[in-house]
Amino acid sequence: MFKPVNRHILIDVNRNEEDGVSSIILPEDYKPQQQKHSVVKVLNKSEDVKFDVLVGSKIVVDSSMIEEIVINNTIYNIILENYVVGVL
Repeated sequence: MFKPVNRHILIDVNRNEEDGVSSIILPEDYKPQQQKHSVVKVLNKSEDVKFDVLVGSKIVVDSSMIEEIVINNTIYNIILENYVVGVL
């Protein structure tokens, strides 16, 4: 399991992307506009995170600051504690 360090939080990003066939033709590089904030689930956290957040809780983060790391074909999403705007 990936263990975040240096004030990072490992998160589960539930991106509901539809893989269906579209009846509208869009450019290949088109990406739908992303919302400014996302609600994500905490999977693990660094020991030096400065606020109380429990594994399994949901947090609100700045969507543009989510980092995706790929290690051995496994995708991990992390966020620095500075970009957490609230705990649900």
